[in-house]
Amino acid sequence: MRFLVFGTGGVGGFFGAKLAHAGNDVWFVARGEHLRAMKSGGLRVRSTEGEFVIPPGKMTDVPQGSGPVDVVLFCVKSYDTETAAQQLVAVLDKNSVVLSLQNGVDNEEKISRIIPHARVYGGVAYVSARITAPGEITETGGFHRIVFGPMDGAIDERSREIHRLLVGAGIKCDLREKVLNDLWNKFVFITSMGSFTAVSRLTQGEIIAQPETISAVFRAMHEVEALAWKQGVDIEPLNEAKMLENLKRFDPDTRSSMYYDLVAQNPLEVEALNGTVVRLGKEVGVPTPVHNVIYAALLPYHLKHLRLRQIPS
Repeated sequence: MRFLVFGTGGVGGFFGAKLAHAGNDVWFVARGEHLRAMKSGGLRVRSTEGEFVIPPGKMTDVPQGSGPVDVVLFCVKSYDTETAAQQLVAVLDKNSVVLSLQNGVDNEEKISRIIPHARVYGGVAYVSARITAPGEITETGGFHRIVFGPMDGAIDERSREIHRLLVGAGIKCDLREKVLNDLWNKFVFITSMGSFTAVSRLTQGEIIAQPETISAVFRAMHEVEALAWKQGVDIEPLNEAKMLENLKRFDPDTRSSMYYDLVAQNPLEVEALNGTVVRLGKEVGVPTPVHNVIYAALLPYHLKHLRLRQIPS
């Protein structure tokens, strides 16, 4: 089975490298200095489990460079979803699977519209990993896990086979019939705590140490929780005490990918996260005052750097 990692950042780079290190046929799509470093020296992974290198050879700047593929780990930023999906049309057939490991709750729908002939699986990636140098991915925190499943809930032999390969590569992985619930559970967390580390510039440890600040994060989580229930998504009620205990298990210096994008002056996933909360809240009549503020604060950064990225260098 041939895998294609589309978006070799923290998530795609880490999980794709684990698959390749276990002997699977994995191609990596990247760009710029990151790709040049990978082509010359391979992809280096530094993690709490040790260090290893995927040798050069299966790195490319376009999906077509790999030839036909069976499974795509779709890990591009949410604002690139449609553009990236269009590039996959030629390398996929009716037996191919696109496994989205993105932030947000509507990427799978966008991908399916563009690639109707392939199966699209929803997925949630739990990992603290990022590009720390060209050709290098660093994982911290010591926790990594993937939850995935077909969006229609129809578990088949292909999804079971993918699950076996992920587990065989040493990746903690769960196959779900109702993966939409998992997408929303992460959405509750990342739109709130993840965005707060960006808008406040604080670490998770600093946020949970201040009662007023973590209280605001919990209010943001409750807004998304109410939004999920209004749309019939069956997620469990937020237990603040349990959530706080879980947060304390993270490295206190943990920050979100949105924070790192902000300080690196990259576009942000604010539209797919807080913007989606605000828009859906208006549509279904759920107030989202905390997310309104986060969205208003971060949107100008996103729009500014999106414009700058589109200007030829």
